[in-house]
Amino acid sequence: MQRNQQDTIVAIATPPGQGAIGIIRLSGSKALEIASSCFTSKNLLQVPGYSVHFGVLKNEQLEILDEVVATVFRAPHSYTGEDVVEFSCHGSPYILSSAMQLMLRSGARMAEPGEFTMRAFLNGKMDLAQAEAVADLIASENKISHSMAMKQVRGGFSNEIAALRQELIDFAALIELELDFGEEDVEFADRTKLRDLLHRIRLTIHRLLESFELGNVLKHGVSTIIAGRPNAGKSTLLNALLNEERAIVSDIAGTTRDTISEILHIKGMKFRFVDTAGIRDTADVIESLGVKRALEEISRGALVLYMVDVTVTIPAQLKAQLTALDMDADRLIVLLNKMDLHPYLNASDYYFEGLTGPDNVLPMSAKNHMNVEALKDMLYHTVVKDASMLDQTIVTNTRHVDALKRADESLAAVLQGLDTGVTGDFIAFDIRQALYHLASITGNISSEDLLDSIFTRFCIGK
Repeated sequence: MQRNQQDTIVAIATPPGQGAIGIIRLSGSKALEIASSCFTSKNLLQVPGYSVHFGVLKNEQLEILDEVVATVFRAPHSYTGEDVVEFSCHGSPYILSSAMQLMLRSGARMAEPGEFTMRAFLNGKMDLAQAEAVADLIASENKISHSMAMKQVRGGFSNEIAALRQELIDFAALIELELDFGEEDVEFADRTKLRDLLHRIRLTIHRLLESFELGNVLKHGVSTIIAGRPNAGKSTLLNALLNEERAIVSDIAGTTRDTISEILHIKGMKFRFVDTAGIRDTADVIESLGVKRALEEISRGALVLYMVDVTVTIPAQLKAQLTALDMDADRLIVLLNKMDLHPYLNASDYYFEGLTGPDNVLPMSAKNHMNVEALKDMLYHTVVKDASMLDQTIVTNTRHVDALKRADESLAAVLQGLDTGVTGDFIAFDIRQALYHLASITGNISSEDLLDSIFTRFCIGK
């Protein structure tokens, strides 16, 4: 990424295409000068920050390009920490392109992807974890992913990491002080307190690492596979969940021969439902390919809804089917379908120790929409077992996970060193390594390659 912090950068900050309004953003030491040369209605060099002005944009021949609203932010009180001007133009692609070219000719440079947010980071407006959360906030598609990203933008995760680092830094300083008095054989850092601190920090790190599985699901959505034997009601269930005729429903076994995928949001969480071919032995080449795809989807799905036609499937048969699929109880929900045709069935007959029970077996009738809402609740609570989990810090970034794992390994090495009685210089080295990895999360320690890797994933204009 070409970066010169002395340049004034410009980009269109709204999505491509035609719309009512398009915004052009300028940032840098010459932002006000360049903006004033194009905005002839008022000298923006003389206006205060946090002010809005109506006027016209004119090119070098004084031809009017558009009537616009100019919003002025003066350093350091702006998103980037620099002087920033935003022009709200009419959303014509021609107008936006012409205005952009005018500002480029006037001395601005086209912004690289993520360069505005990178400048915000470099100018101390946010740390690296917060900057990465901006991209997550832009990409959020539902209430929960938005809430997680907003908490990180507001510094929730950063504050927790900062608190861990500070406690460790305080002890590291005492260890380092001991090294200065190596010949005196003094001990400033209480080893018992250090051991307790290390255990406490590692518990916090382990909690954060365990939250990643949930965070990853909440961020990207829950892959939910609808599986079962032919004619169990899988396509009927998909239609009932979506409340529309999305999949073809027929009494003929083997109607679904390929996967059908649809998105549904439940209580602010995204679920991607995949309707699959009925699982059975078949000589039909096309159907057998569908069965193979169904088995592949089951193996990698986060959740599996296994549909059972209770009019033809006895408990022993269901147990054999689930055993053959090698199902994991934590990601399995068994739906006892067509209960309207078998109303006196006892659901507990289908409970198998270690595999199924009241928490993951639900009687229903997909055709009559019986217990469809109950299924949605079950899906949500299968993912979020405790609502309080959503109020805690949840890790959603693989880079953060890697840094936490490395920090934990270094802390484990410190504990091993304390147990084996190694000298203070080895303990100090491992503590410094742990501090380095924790610092890399928030960007207190970072490299140019790391910054490039993060910010080039942003859209231009942000």
